[in-house]
Amino acid sequence: MLGTLSLEKLSAIFESLPEGLSFDALDPERIPEHIAVIMDGNGRWAQRRGKNRALGHKAGIEGVRALIRTSNDLGVRYLTIYSFSTENWSRPKPEINTLMSLFANTMAAELEGMHEEGVRIRLIGDRAPLPAKTRQTFEAAVERTQSNGGMTLIIAVNYGSRQEIANAARAVARQALAGELCVEDLERLDTAAFASYLETADFPDPDLLIRTSGELRLSNFLLYQLAYAELYSTEVLWPDFDKYELLRAIIAFQRRERRFGGVS
Repeated sequence: MLGTLSLEKLSAIFESLPEGLSFDALDPERIPEHIAVIMDGNGRWAQRRGKNRALGHKAGIEGVRALIRTSNDLGVRYLTIYSFSTENWSRPKPEINTLMSLFANTMAAELEGMHEEGVRIRLIGDRAPLPAKTRQTFEAAVERTQSNGGMTLIIAVNYGSRQEIANAARAVARQALAGELCVEDLERLDTAAFASYLETADFPDPDLLIRTSGELRLSNFLLYQLAYAELYSTEVLWPDFDKYELLRAIIAFQRRERRFGGVS
């Protein structure tokens, strides 16, 4: 799908552009293959309006819809969203319950639409601790869309990158102890080979990481995979992140020179 974006198609996706945005700044042939997103700021969005944090999470759902729809329309092949981290269990229980219900209800409501658009859904993270309804809804979405050939939507739920890396190291150690890997195999275990033990082994590394709300940290998200991703931070809180903000992020990405440790 890369390189197939005509002006007519872009106009249909974005309609009228806000002041300061122009399609002339976008290179249709350089749409990032894989975008990862840390969706931050729901709670602050609600608090600034004198509302409960739970209402911020509900408001953020529309941003998720817009992100998925627009990314798919633009030809992004992989989209990873950080929906719930292993550290998020420390939040107040009512907020966690709200999030888990939102995950289940939103996925159930949106699944058929995404399936019709060819989106393939995958999960990373430990699903075992999730409430049964949430876990079953996610897993049903994976099964329903497993044969789709469109954009792959990777949902990171109860995910922590340090845990993922530790799990990968344990998997290597188990194979070595079982005699499935010899000393020579371990000596040849380079970074690419180690990546095959990660939960993201089937996906390319992200090209672009977007984080909303102005924060400048990775928050235990895809630490191994983001080694050479371009980082984009915006002050916009997640519920206000729309398709035009995504366009700004992609244009900023295209203005970068990606050297991967080399020289220009």
